[in-house]
Amino acid sequence: MSRISARLAATGAAVVLSLTAVSGAAVADTAATPAAGQAVITTDVNFLTNAALNGIVIIPLQPANPAYDQTAGLTVTLPVTGGAANIPSFYGDVQFGGGLLFLNLKTGKSVTFKQLDFSVDNGYFTAVPNGSTTPVPLLDPSGDNVITRSGLTQNLNSSSFEVDAAGAQYLDTKLGTGYFTAGQKIGKLALSYTPAH
Repeated sequence: MSRISARLAATGAAVVLSLTAVSGAAVADTAATPAAGQAVITTDVNFLTNAALNGIVIIPLQPANPAYDQTAGLTVTLPVTGGAANIPSFYGDVQFGGGLLFLNLKTGKSVTFKQLDFSVDNGYFTAVPNGSTTPVPLLDPSGDNVITRSGLTQNLNSSSFEVDAAGAQYLDTKLGTGYFTAGQKIGKLALSYTPAH
């Protein structure tokens, strides 16, 4: 059982599948209409405040689109650039444009991530640090997860978006901090994905 399907079962999360019939087979990226959609990460104000108090700043990199609200916090929209996934069946992956720059203002250390990818079967988001070719499990959809489908579009809404254990260890090591911890809630996730067709 994959991490996300196990998490859904363990947390008693609501999984809602619409009755719209869509083939279970993933569609190739070479189709006429490319994959589309976005991942919207809404970062909790408390997380941002605590991060800042620890000298940690996170900067979304283009074409990610950031927006800030004092109540809602920082919202980062990452555009879908590819992938072949069937989220309701828990397999495949979705790729995103943009990146994330993590800075530790206290130590002067930083790390930049690119090639963001949602590994549906593993249930986590990975990203590749600059200077490396190895993806790091960075963030996990958690809490209450609701999966829906409307026509070709698949949606995943997670009430909690958390730092993965491997991601926490990597960030703490690279930034020279002890701030990041496994399961640390950063906010919530809303993912919309339409496969290439």
